[in-house]
Amino acid sequence: MNLLDYLPGVPDFPKPGVLFRDISPLLADPSAFKEAIRQLDDLAKQFDYTHILGIESRGFIFGSALAHHSHKGLALARKPNKLPLASHREAYGLEYGKDSLEIQQSTLPSDARVLLMDDVLATGGTIIAADKLIRSAGFEVVGAITLLEITFLNGSELLNQHGISHQSVLKS
Repeated sequence: MNLLDYLPGVPDFPKPGVLFRDISPLLADPSAFKEAIRQLDDLAKQFDYTHILGIESRGFIFGSALAHHSHKGLALARKPNKLPLASHREAYGLEYGKDSLEIQQSTLPSDARVLLMDDVLATGGTIIAADKLIRSAGFEVVGAITLLEITFLNGSELLNQHGISHQSVLKS
């Protein structure tokens, strides 16, 4: 099964020049989704982690399924002003704008070793922001995994420059 067949590109979304990868067909096919989680778990086993950080929003889907599959805890990196309690915040730039991530201060135990999880690695900005967010909150980041890496955007090079170990199931 070629999982890339389940991730069609949508040109010029959310703005001209961006090729959006739609995960809906993969999620709609139980066999493809199960295979994606199995392959993500194979990558995750390379890291010594206690918790997964699912990055809003599509990282929530894969992060929660992987946390359930691997019997690990799940924390969520949310967009601004979505959390009711005191939070840590990290701003970052995207290939098509600016945003921030937040995590509630009380979410993780003090000894958490966190694996960052997102669906796509593009420029690397979101994962770097998640890394900074978790480290500034006082936790250890052990690495990052994604379902898909868009290689021509060189996000993995930027992650390497920031000392973030990364693995991806697919490359396009």
